[in-house]
Amino acid sequence: MRIITNQQIADLGISPRECVEWLRESFCMKYEAQLPTKISLHPQGSDFINTMPCLLPEQYGRFGVKVVSRVAGQKPSLHSDLLLYDSKTGELLSLMDADWITQMRTGAVAALTIQTLQKVNAKVFSFIGLGSTAKATMMCLQTILPKEKQIMVKLLRYKDQAECFAAQFAHPQMQFEIVDTHEELLRECDVLVSAVTEMPELFCADDALFPKGILLVPIHTRGFQNCDLFFDHVFADDRGHVEGFKYFHQFRAFNEMSEVLLGKADGRQSDDERILAYNIGIGLHDVFFASLIYERLNSPHIG
Repeated sequence: MRIITNQQIADLGISPRECVEWLRESFCMKYEAQLPTKISLHPQGSDFINTMPCLLPEQYGRFGVKVVSRVAGQKPSLHSDLLLYDSKTGELLSLMDADWITQMRTGAVAALTIQTLQKVNAKVFSFIGLGSTAKATMMCLQTILPKEKQIMVKLLRYKDQAECFAAQFAHPQMQFEIVDTHEELLRECDVLVSAVTEMPELFCADDALFPKGILLVPIHTRGFQNCDLFFDHVFADDRGHVEGFKYFHQFRAFNEMSEVLLGKADGRQSDDERILAYNIGIGLHDVFFASLIYERLNSPHIG
């Protein structure tokens, strides 16, 4: 059994573009994998401990389970570990620090969602919550941005985070604007990405402020329950993750992202559709990433 650290994974130099490609590939194998709905435990307050198992399709010969927790006072507050097994022999192959995997697959999911469901000629991209998840999303988004595309990125001011984010991701195809209110973020917005982990109130209670054609990507799902009732279409990475939502049975339309990427369901059908993407995170992505990382680290070229 090999212990694999975050630093060993980072040293492989896996690019954001490769993460998006891995993510698309894993979405497309979803219906061949065994993927139980994650088990979520809540020890106190808003803390959680999630257990996420997955058996990859037979040809991969891998089973894995990730345990991810967010506990107040824990450093970092969000942490994950992954056990990777040979599904043909039952051998435990690796205990892996999964923080890098969680961060980059989450950013890749958001970027692929934007690429797949944004309206034609989307130009204004708004971000709220500018921590590690938003940074991973931006890294992946920049790498798949068409060369000729110019966009405006709006950032919500919070301490000096917006200024630091804009400086870190300065890019010839991106113009950054820092705003002070949620209303300014929504104005003329084509894509809204929320990476806020705690949002006790609605992001915006005035439904009319969400423009036609907007794609809403709430990575941690918080603060957009009103949108469940009037957005035209909801997509998710797994039905089991959202069918317990209060308004699930009132969604106007629902599909899984895998159905869209496999061509089994339509994605966006018009530039006026308001679309909500609840891609919460599935163990399939984590275990597939872990399997590829394990193979790469065990390649004779890596040593």
